[in-house]
Amino acid sequence: MSDTQITQHHERALVIDFGSQVTQLIARRLREDGIYCEIHPFNKVDADFLQDYGPKAIILSGGPASVSKTTSPRAADEVFSLGVPVLGICYGEQTMVAQLGGQVENAEHREFGRAEVEVVESNLLFDGVWEPGGTYPVWMSHGDTVVGLPDGFRAIAATPSAPFAAIVNEERSLYATQFHMEVVHTPDGAKLLSNFTRNISGMRGDWTMAAFRDEMIAKIRAQVGEGKVICGLSGGVDSSVAAVLIHEAIGEQLTCVFVDTGLMRAGEADQVVQLFRDSYNIPLIHVEAEDLFLGELAGIEDPERKRKIIGKLFIDVFDEEAKKVGDAKYLAQGTLYPDVIESVSFDGGPSVTIKSHHNVGGLPERMNLKLVEPLRELFKDEVRALGRELGLPEHFVGRHPFPGPGLAIRIPGEVTKEKADLLRKADAIYLDEIIKAGLYNDIWQAFSVLLPVRTVGVMGDERTYDHVLALRAVTSTDGMTADYYPFNHEFLGQTATRIINQVRGVNRVVYDVTSKPPGTIEWE
Repeated sequence: MSDTQITQHHERALVIDFGSQVTQLIARRLREDGIYCEIHPFNKVDADFLQDYGPKAIILSGGPASVSKTTSPRAADEVFSLGVPVLGICYGEQTMVAQLGGQVENAEHREFGRAEVEVVESNLLFDGVWEPGGTYPVWMSHGDTVVGLPDGFRAIAATPSAPFAAIVNEERSLYATQFHMEVVHTPDGAKLLSNFTRNISGMRGDWTMAAFRDEMIAKIRAQVGEGKVICGLSGGVDSSVAAVLIHEAIGEQLTCVFVDTGLMRAGEADQVVQLFRDSYNIPLIHVEAEDLFLGELAGIEDPERKRKIIGKLFIDVFDEEAKKVGDAKYLAQGTLYPDVIESVSFDGGPSVTIKSHHNVGGLPERMNLKLVEPLRELFKDEVRALGRELGLPEHFVGRHPFPGPGLAIRIPGEVTKEKADLLRKADAIYLDEIIKAGLYNDIWQAFSVLLPVRTVGVMGDERTYDHVLALRAVTSTDGMTADYYPFNHEFLGQTATRIINQVRGVNRVVYDVTSKPPGTIEWE
């Protein structure tokens, strides 16, 4: 059963990607409203694709190109003749206008950031949200602007620099906005998207986690049959939810392999073993490999080398243990939809690698296994919702993201057992303070970093020369962008004092106030 077949009976929207950094947010907003949708690059969407996919609504994303260039991306002509409602956003508006006979030019006054849009007249897109004559905050990000509309279109909203900030051809159900309604900086954007999918396109919104759970269980059973499946558990939310879902589908045909690298947070290895062996009675192989991993990391300081060493070792250990299962035909992975999207460039060009990711990507070829990836249609927040649907405990489902290489990339420089143990203790205190303050669920990710520097201190009238610990906490919706969490100074002071008093080897604590971009969330 293919991914297309599993969602065939759902009403489906299609997001055509022109390379915007926030295209994923369109899909997230739709999914949050119960609308199933997929993102596909513009150059993969042709007449045959549209017929096979059968969208009830199409949304054209923004993008970095200028339609004034002959090489700029275009939507397939069939998008506008298919007879289903189409919404263009930013570049999506510009290419719609240009392809249908209107005019787009480089703007004399470009708009980036907040703007106030004035509603010119009422229409279904604004129904119940915006009133004619009113002005509303939106988010703009464009250098080109529409200067002439195609036949049959009219303006329904404007700004001083963009007279066609929103346009419509109601006869053909074609809508477009120059502003980005998918971002939180357009406060009413989600309501406008809902108007488009529900009121204009007539979609019911039949995408639920309960339905997904039942359908995916059926799909797993159909794919696997009587075969055996092995799953590499990292201890994180994604692999854990995937494992519980697969076990619900095929029972003891699944065996999980948990490689304990010695680089997890305090108590996590025990929690994983307890959850899977005791609570769910899932066959589990627990490999204690701390000495192996730390031995291979000895003397290594480069972060990319550390990642690659950990990734290769994981594959080696997993491969060795999986062979003991015997006759396994399938490998389960916790691949998510953002991983699928990001693996396909919207224009076929190369993407810049900021840092490599630790996964088991080398295993299927090496072990001649077929992949089972039950989460590849889901975003991170949907995985958490599925975990709750499956009955996983909230403290586990709501856990902050944790990188595959674990504490190794939170110890810049050489990784040793002494440093890992010290960081584990300090990090446990930091998270405990966050939980006691009732802030854990307000934060996307919080962790400590053991810096490769020592500073002079005074403790008990004696001179010390010990480690510096950096605290990091960020807010985010998807990890693609992030801002630091604004702890008050009382919290930071109290946490620093407790860490220094209770963790021998740390005499100074600092707080990281860098956003992403320009920084990354993790330090390595």
